[in-house]
Amino acid sequence: MIHYKSIEEIELMRESALIVSKTLGLMAQEIRPGVTPLYLDKLAEEFIRDHGAEPGFLGLYDFPNTLCMSLNEAVVHGIPNNRPLQEGDIISIDCGAKKKGFYGDHAYTFEVGEVTPEIKKLLKVTKECLNLGIAQTRAGRRIGDVSFAIQQHAESNGYGVVRELVGHGLGRKMHESPEVPNYGKRGRGPVIKNGLVIAIEPMINLGTRRVKQLSDGWTIITADKRPSAHFEHDVAVVNGEPEVLSTFKYVEEALAQKVS
Repeated sequence: MIHYKSIEEIELMRESALIVSKTLGLMAQEIRPGVTPLYLDKLAEEFIRDHGAEPGFLGLYDFPNTLCMSLNEAVVHGIPNNRPLQEGDIISIDCGAKKKGFYGDHAYTFEVGEVTPEIKKLLKVTKECLNLGIAQTRAGRRIGDVSFAIQQHAESNGYGVVRELVGHGLGRKMHESPEVPNYGKRGRGPVIKNGLVIAIEPMINLGTRRVKQLSDGWTIITADKRPSAHFEHDVAVVNGEPEVLSTFKYVEEALAQKVS
């Protein structure tokens, strides 16, 4: 069952989503070669709690950390460790926060130092996939329209679209109906209505779409061990239109400061 949200509930969800956005902005300030994922994870937990929220992932389905941190060929659900980040890495950081009973859930793939043009294009196209999916999130359209837009853009650039992991509804639970695949056919799936809140999260691979799970029971990697990118926003349907509750503003500001 899809739980449609009132305007008041959507505003509470925006508050949670913005805590996650600001947490990712903090990560953008700190990411550089030599920093460890566990250091970043500790910072994120402290920041979320200091802002009156709870880490959304910590303990969820027994996940052991605040952040999912997926390095290079890891697609999602990577567990933070003490391996220092290296020049040329990419790291996808997925973060959740719960405040006043509602979740925010938001992800960004960061460059560590200088990365290759091939990787830059993967990140650019994956972010474009996210924006194209958001543009389809309008009352009267269907979830399949969102999925198709993401898949078409990714595959037209020669990339693999992960099938086993999908976006999802969001609210009082981290994962609600409906599922939001990153592949599909137009005109299929649930009709989009006002009050729908979904997490749209393209997971796009440089090579094959196939993935496998590591022995830790969490980390999903590409089958060919080529890099993968992951971007995610929380999107509500208000007055028939998509309204993005999360923002990349804090990440972009932090990255701009590091360059200047």
